[in-house]
Amino acid sequence: MYITDSATVTSLQPVWRGVLATSYRALENSVAGVGDGQWDAATPCSEWTVTQVIQHAAADQLAYAKMLGIGDGPKYDPFSPSGALDGTAADLVRDAVEQTAAAWATVPDDAATVPVPLPHGELPTPVAAVMCALDAAVHAWDIAIATGRPSPLDDELAGHLLAAARGVVEPLRQWGAYAAVVEATGAPSATPVADELLRHLGRTPR
Repeated sequence: MYITDSATVTSLQPVWRGVLATSYRALENSVAGVGDGQWDAATPCSEWTVTQVIQHAAADQLAYAKMLGIGDGPKYDPFSPSGALDGTAADLVRDAVEQTAAAWATVPDDAATVPVPLPHGELPTPVAAVMCALDAAVHAWDIAIATGRPSPLDDELAGHLLAAARGVVEPLRQWGAYAAVVEATGAPSATPVADELLRHLGRTPR
């Protein structure tokens, strides 16, 4: 079930294409920053290595593209990534991002709803697009943290992602897509909105 108000949809309408582009860049940059010997490093996704998170992130993007009429979707289960790449991680992610970006380019600005690869079926277009962006951005964060790089999330991007996530994420927790909300502890950081987003997605900001 999707729960939100029209104000959220309206607030995301003028920004969703930019949020997608920013999140795609974050994912590609995080993958490009993975160093030799870091592919099997542990990540905030506790059961997955860096390579597995990359495979999952790419597959999720391909799933969105397929729902929007572009491509055949992922060739493997996004929730059972093998950890073994056929080719390079950069090429895998680049292909996924290009397909998904092409798919979103076919969606007119006045489209009320679009199908998504989530149990919700369809979502308001701005929310669906920002949820697609959320998937790319949060996994960019996972990869960056696992490899000792700076967070790609700033408060502006996180604010848009959080607006969409509040109405969509809760029903997904029962399927294990997101862990329970993490309570805030310690002193506020320089990016409180990004921290709130991460906690909402079941991650501990660091």
